[in-house]
Formats: sequence, structure tokens, C-alpha cells
Amino acid sequence: MTRKETIRRSKVAADRAERLIANYRPLPGVADEFIGHDGSIRPHWMRFVESMAELGPDEVQHRFGLADRHLADSGVVFRAYGTENGDERPWPLSHVPFLIEPKEWARLEAGLIQRAKLLDAVLGDAYGDGRLAADGALPAAIIAGSPEYLRPLVGAKPVGGHHLRFYAVDVGRGPDGRWWVVSDRTQAPSGAGYALENRIALSRALPDLYRSFNVERLAGFFQAFRTGLNSLNRHEETRVALLTPGPLNETYFEHAYLARYLGFVLVEGEDLTVRDDTVYMRTISGLKRADVLLRRLDADFADPLELNPASRLGVPGLAGAVRQRNVAIANALGSGLVEARAMLGFLPGLARRILGEDLILPNVATWWCGQTLERDHVMAEFDRMVIAPALGASVPGLLERGAELGGTIDPERKADLIRAIGRRGTDFVGQEAVQLSTTPVWRGEGETARLEPRPSILRLYVARTNDGWTVMPGGFCRISDQPDARAVTLHQGGASADVWVLSDKPVAATTLLASPDKVALQRKTQTLPSRAAENLFWLGRYVERTEATLRIVRAIAGRHIDAEYDGAAVVAQLVATLAAGGSIGEADEEATPTERALAVLTARDDFNTVPRLAQASRRAASVIRDRLSPDAWRTVADLEALLNQPLEAETDSDMLERANAALRLIAAFSGLVHENMVRQQGWRFLEAGRRIERGLAIARAARFCGMSGKPGELDALLELADSQITYRIRYVMLAARVPVVDLVLLDGGNPRALAFQADRIRALLADMPAHAPAGLLAPADRLATRLAAELGTADAAALDGDELLGFEQALMNISDEIALAYFTHRRAADPVDGGE
Repeated sequence: MTRKETIRRSKVAADRAERLIANYRPLPGVADEFIGHDGSIRPHWMRFVESMAELGPDEVQHRFGLADRHLADSGVVFRAYGTENGDERPWPLSHVPFLIEPKEWARLEAGLIQRAKLLDAVLGDAYGDGRLAADGALPAAIIAGSPEYLRPLVGAKPVGGHHLRFYAVDVGRGPDGRWWVVSDRTQAPSGAGYALENRIALSRALPDLYRSFNVERLAGFFQAFRTGLNSLNRHEETRVALLTPGPLNETYFEHAYLARYLGFVLVEGEDLTVRDDTVYMRTISGLKRADVLLRRLDADFADPLELNPASRLGVPGLAGAVRQRNVAIANALGSGLVEARAMLGFLPGLARRILGEDLILPNVATWWCGQTLERDHVMAEFDRMVIAPALGASVPGLLERGAELGGTIDPERKADLIRAIGRRGTDFVGQEAVQLSTTPVWRGEGETARLEPRPSILRLYVARTNDGWTVMPGGFCRISDQPDARAVTLHQGGASADVWVLSDKPVAATTLLASPDKVALQRKTQTLPSRAAENLFWLGRYVERTEATLRIVRAIAGRHIDAEYDGAAVVAQLVATLAAGGSIGEADEEATPTERALAVLTARDDFNTVPRLAQASRRAASVIRDRLSPDAWRTVADLEALLNQPLEAETDSDMLERANAALRLIAAFSGLVHENMVRQQGWRFLEAGRRIERGLAIARAARFCGMSGKPGELDALLELADSQITYRIRYVMLAARVPVVDLVLLDGGNPRALAFQADRIRALLADMPAHAPAGLLAPADRLATRLAAELGTADAAALDGDELLGFEQALMNISDEIALAYFTHRRAADPVDGGE
């Protein structure tokens, strides 16, 4: 590039930067990240604008597209409550990072560490000696009246001595430019995993800016946090487990992502059991000790025996294990106590009493209505106050959806609320109405692109490590899509932004991965929880059952399009096969074969129809999403989406086209499983499920279409077994009973044959963890060996329907024995320590 061209491009970039700055319109009276308190653009934002202008509008859009594609390809989603079925939504990324310069970060860091120490001390006192309440420094009503105060845990000192291990703070900038704490998150703070994904997406899209701005790395924080939790393990072989409520939780993706990133085992409550006040993980190798749990489940749901009896998510007996100090939980059960809004009004005094310091980061001004003077002040300033629940998320009948601005409440409700505050002020607080500070977002494309201010709130994270409290040098920023929002939620159209903490000097690259010269080679799988094994097993069964059902529907539709002389009789047998598999109910008896096949292909509410089977496949896959490749997960999700779409017309041709499209997706999934999954225990359970279901399908199809010897039915059987080409090459003749039955049932070299499935099941079981004394076969192995032997010695000419029914029953018995041994542990060995 010539000097003249360089000068011209620099001038164009300078003009773009000038336009971006000139068109920025901060909201009056609101603190803004882009514009300093003195009205000038903050220097680091000026650098950012100039850098973006130099890229040019086309390159900027290309970079933003890269970030969006990374998130889409990684399957980053969140679940939106309040929508039908709790729909998963793509992760919304704001492409402009939230920038924090070094001096501001130093003050934030000091304030966050101070606050973590304070809240941990308050929790220690509340569940310990209770001196704060006894001395009147913290009203007993705030502690005892909180739904998060768990009395069964009083006196239970946590392993390691700290109630808080991972703590989050929502902060905003006040009108005077200072940072204020809006709320504390001590129950099970979310967002850190999404912060990691935001960072990966944006740093890859803007690598030159990322390096030139000397952005602090996040990996060191997570490395220290992981090391701190691992140090709580009492047994060398045990691993930290991340306890999740399950795939229906709104941030389940984050749970799975963090478990993978940190090397923890992702578990649900049913994966754990308590024996003799000790927590064990159910694995395919038996019960293994679980010494440390990173909790993403609300404490009240953690133990249905001593806490919430309605919970189906927790672990019975967990509170007892905590009291006996046999398990460390981060954060400790009951730590949500200090999230109460009422606590904010007392933290300044508690800081001086406990730490001997004033709060570095002040709270939003809060008045607890359980005190006379404070209640009177709230009543006097009611219309200018935010009226909020003091101890929980809501006040039933009055503040069902949480906080409300007093001046916006209708007169009748306002009168009811004032009376309620007068009667029972302990349930309410008044808070200063906060106008959220704004941060720049990118709007538009090309030369008309501009920066606009949008309300934002910043979530920052603190972890307890072996070296004390450590702050994540970054965070999770939520940005509203509405210019005048007082709260930010991603469910209502908001977005998230990466948080760049800038440094004055180059930042060393850090990673959680070991350096290449220090990697210890290993080829065995890590501990596989029973729930993960069960869902892999049933994913295999559901996908294979979907395929078998689609093949029958396709065969019916094809015969209606190209009717044969005995087409009606063949279709009747195919319909009977569907009925035997549970896809057609009694209500369908009066329907025509085409109507029955159409219902199987499209009905979403009936048992074992294709849409229901695809839905079951996706549900099973969602539970073990951390064990599937993004391509495999997307294939399962695409299958469900395809089969839930209405047909353009309910004709045989449309049915045939839909079945073919779905079968191609299933073939893609099978190929991904076959080529991409490592042959370890997870794959073995998935494969066993597929082989059992395929064996059931082919035995059932042979029972209805292979025993009569009619050519039309035998052709249908060959089609269902995908063996037409092999048969024509091998025999060059019309379908005959004995060679067809031999090919689809007894040929061990045919991957669709029943004998092949039996051999594979026997081999897979032999490689699974033993559940019988050395030298003896476990029940499932005995059944599989017997079935393989019977098929290996069977005579195709002598096989009849009763024998085929016996083969089906043997396969179902094998499935039951696998469940007993590996999923329910009714045949499990005694608890043992260590991994597989």
C-alpha cells in the first residue's frame, strides 16, 4: 500500500470515528460508561472507537458474524421460562465489550473481596454463635424469618471453614460516577460459564483489539478456583461434582459447559445417594465417594428429608452428611440467607463491627420496614421508593413479581400494600430508585452504523481459593434493549456483553490446559455416572426406535403410491407391526392404513409416534449434552424440529418425503456416533441401546412379515431390514422365506440381522464393568450369551413366530438386567472408593 493510500484510509477511518462519537447521545442524568463524569469520552473508549473505525464497516460486520457463528456452532443457549415448553433460545451477544480501566478495576476488586469476607463472616455467625443477633447488630427477624435460613444446618461448620466459595455481585455506576452494589448472589451464582463463552467468541472475532488492549485473562481465576475445590477432596481418586437441577433449568448449558471446562463430573440429585452420612455417586462401576459438590441447585431443594419434602431434585440425607462434615458443598447449604434485600440496610454497620472498615462499595440505599423509623421514612417517601420483598423473591398476594416502584402502583393496590407494611413491616423494604447506568451497543450496518447507550448491569465474581479471595478479572454484563429500563433480563430481549478488564502492560497467556511436556497420558474413561449411562442407553434406543418406525411408515406410503397385487395384505401386516410396537392405539382401529401411518408420522400426543420418539431422543440427549459433539446434538435437535413441522399436504408422497428426510438425519447421527465417539463406556451404553432396539424391531418385523412366505411380505421385510441389495446380489431370485429369514435373522455378517445384534450386545457387555464374581457371568451377560448361541445354531426353515417372540422377550430381559445392574444398582456391589 502506498503512503498516499495509507493517508487516505487513515482519514476515512478518522471520519468514521468522528461520526460514531458525534452521533452518540447519552441519556440525561444517567451515568454512562462511554462518557466520563466530566463530560468527555473516556480514553479507553476513544481507543476502541478508533480501532473499530480502522477496521471499516464491512470488516466489522464480518467480525461480528464470526462471533455469532462461534456461539451458534458451540450450541450456546439459555432456556426462557414463561414460554411454552421453556424454549431454548440462542445466546444473545452484544458485540461491543464492557471496558474497565485498571484504576477503576483495582477499587472494584478491593471492594468485592471486602464484601466476600463480610458476608462469609455473617453466615458463619448466623449458623454458629449468633452473636450479631444477640447483640442487636442484625435483627433476629431477618435471620429467622428468611426462607433461606435452614435450621437443620445450624451449628454445622462447613468443611474448609467457609460458607462462601463462589460469590457474585451485581454492580452499577451511580449518577455521580461511583460504583454501587445493587444485589448479592450467594445461593448458586450463575453467569460465569456464559462469561467464558462471551470471551471466547469476542476474542476470536476481535483478536487484534483483544491483544492491543492488554485484556486480563480469565483462565487463571478458574484455575485457582478449581484447585481450591480439589483441595477439599479427602480421597485421592474422587472428583469434584457439579450438582445441577437438570436440563430444564434455564442455565443448564452453563452447568454442562463449566463441568467440562473445570474437569468436574456433572450430576443431578438422582446420581447421588447418602449411605451412613456419606455421599456417593452412582456410577456404572458401583458407588463412588463424592467429597465435594459445586452446587447449582437451590439449597431448599437439596434434601427432601430435612428441607423441602416436595423436592424431586435433591439428595435424601444430604443435610446429615453436611452435619457430619463428610461432604463439602460450595456454596454451603443456607448461604442464600445473605441475599435478602433487608440485609443491605445493615451491611455498612456490620462492616465496621466485623472488619473495622467502611464499605468500599456502598449499597443501594435500603430501609427495612421492620424498624419504626425506617418504616415511617418509607411511608413518607412511598411514591419515590422501590417497594420490595425484604426476605424472599416475592410477597404472596402483594408483590408477586418482586420489586415495584411505589409511584407506578395503582391506588387500590397501593392502599393494600401500605396497610400490609403497617401490619407486618418485616416483610418489606424500601429502596432508593436506581436508574441503571448505560454502556455503548452497536446498531446498524455499513456507513450508517452507530453507537447507542443502553442500560446495563455488571455481574462480577469472587472465589475462595487456597490463596484467599480472588476476583475474576472480567464478568458478565447484561444489557437491556430498552433505553429507559430499570431492570435487565435476557428473557425480555436483552443481550450480554464480554467484560474487558484492561491492563497497563502485556498480559501473559493462561490456560487451564496442562503444558504439552507435562501431560500425563491416559486412555481410560473417567467415572461415568449411572444417569449419564442410562440416558446414553435410552438415546440409542429412542433413535433406533424412531428409525424402525419411520421405515415402516415409508414402506406403507410407498406401497400406496406403487400398489402391488397383494399390496393391501402387505400393508395390513405392516400396520400390525406398528401396533405391536405400540405406535397405534385402540382408537385407531377404524382408520384406514394411510390414516394410521399419517397419525404415527405426525401425532405429537400419542405414545410411540415418530414426533414423540424424536422428542424423547432429544430429551435424553439434552441430559448428556456435555458428552455429545455439537454436530451430534444438532442432528438430534434437527430431527425433532423436522418431525414437528406440519406436512404441506397429507398425501402418501409427502409422507414418503418426510420419512426419507428424517431417515437421512438419523443416518447422519449414526455416522457421527460410529466415527466420532471414543470406544469407551459411554459409547458402549449408547451402542447397546441401539443394538437392543434394532434387534427388537427386526424380530418383530420378521414375526409379522417373514413367517407366511408370501413374496410381498418378504419384500417388505427385506426393505425394513435394509437388505434388498444384499439379497438380490446373493440369490438373484424372488424373495423366498428361508433365504430371507436367514439373511435378516441369522446372518452374523449382516449389520441389520438379529444374530449380529446379539453378538454385538454380548461383546459390549463383556467390556462393561463387571457385576459378578470373577469367572462368572452377570445376568445380562448370561442372557446375551444364550441368545447369541440360540441364533447361531438356529435353523431358518424351522423358525416360527413363537421363537421370534421369545427372542424379543430375551432382548427386553437383557435391557432390564442392564438397568438393574448399572442404573438402579439393585444388583450393584458395595460402595467403593476410587474411579473406574
